Amino acid sequence: MYALCDVNSMYASCEKVFEPSIRNKPVVVLTNNDGCICAACGIAKRMGIGKKFVPYFQVKKELEAAGAVIRSSNYELYADLSQRMMDTCARFAPNINVYSIDECFLYYGKPSSAPLEGWEALGMQIRKAVWREVRLPICVGIGPTPTLAKVANHAAKKVEGFKGVAVLDTKEIRKKVLSKMAVTDVWGIGNRLGRRLNMLGVSNAWELANRNPTQIRKEFSILVENTVRELNGEVRHSWDTVRAAKKEIYSTRSFGERITNFEGLSSALASHAEIVAIKLRKQKSLTSSMTLFATSSPHDTEGYFRKSYFHHFAVPTNDTMNIVKVIEHAMSRLYKPNIRYYRCGVGLMGLHNEELFQYDLFTPSNDNPKLMACMDTINARYGRSTVHIAAKGFEQKFAMRRAFLSPQYTTKWSDIPKIIC
Repeated sequence: MYALCDVNSMYASCEKVFEPSIRNKPVVVLTNNDGCICAACGIAKRMGIGKKFVPYFQVKKELEAAGAVIRSSNYELYADLSQRMMDTCARFAPNINVYSIDECFLYYGKPSSAPLEGWEALGMQIRKAVWREVRLPICVGIGPTPTLAKVANHAAKKVEGFKGVAVLDTKEIRKKVLSKMAVTDVWGIGNRLGRRLNMLGVSNAWELANRNPTQIRKEFSILVENTVRELNGEVRHSWDTVRAAKKEIYSTRSFGERITNFEGLSSALASHAEIVAIKLRKQKSLTSSMTLFATSSPHDTEGYFRKSYFHHFAVPTNDTMNIVKVIEHAMSRLYKPNIRYYRCGVGLMGLHNEELFQYDLFTPSNDNPKLMACMDTINARYGRSTVHIAAKGFEQKFAMRRAFLSPQYTTKWSDIPKIIC
């Protein structure tokens, strides 16, 4: 059996953990630079406000009129609370797979007999433990396959009659839930696939489950066939214990305020270069090529400006110094006076496995692995950018705008809540 534990409205719920005074208010969370709405709590959704990806400036007055609490994305807080939630869930199963920042699968083995207290009681225990220890509301769905666990979680959240926990352990309950689900609510069935299935007369999940898997494979793909089989209790999905290395690594972001000078743009690019170099070393890879770009906003009245620069390394590298040096050559192409830069980024391509790469005898590498390892160790122990390259500067005015940022209660000494007795 599989159990899927999923936090309800993760970002908005995290904002309520250390602020009990806003737990009964509509809370809306904004994306980077406070641009769009990315999350809203259940109260806000029921009020009809906080629709995802709507620009904040368009609904600002509406949110104020509704008394909504606005928050900027506090990724440090969300990541830490997510880890605490995963640690709590992991105590209730022999195996756990963290699927995303707010979801994890618990696996009880095959075949797995029901626990003494029953699957529903176990789900309730997990739910109560996460609320008691982390103060995050979760729903638990339990089923014989990962897809049915997803279906059960959907039922626990949205189908009347379930109180945060749903167990699909009989054909009757499976039919009842699947019949109430649109086909696009099934894990892996997007809108495009849903429209094609609708044209074939498949409108809900139960009708999809009753389709011939072999025929579905001919008409769609093996992935849709696997979904059909999973809806019928046959395990087809699996997850890798080791995440595959990325084939490309990028770091891009819009600025909190526009950059108009040479030093500012160079500093922003160096900051991105340092980020991608750290990620590159973390997955033990080398890069043979690199691209950089800088743009103004397409919505500016001055006209749109975009330039990019491509660099090929003679010897693949993962040394931050070598990667940052490319910026010196790129700036003459990327920078132009009187441009109000809105966004820039750095990408690494042509990645090689560091342990298997065969160097050229006559062109040795000038990487300094000991220095990089020292930097990475210090930053891992004392926090990001404790030690960093001087090229990115010490005061980053282009940093992300977060006007409604809540304190980083669990990851920053100055923000730890104070209790006065």
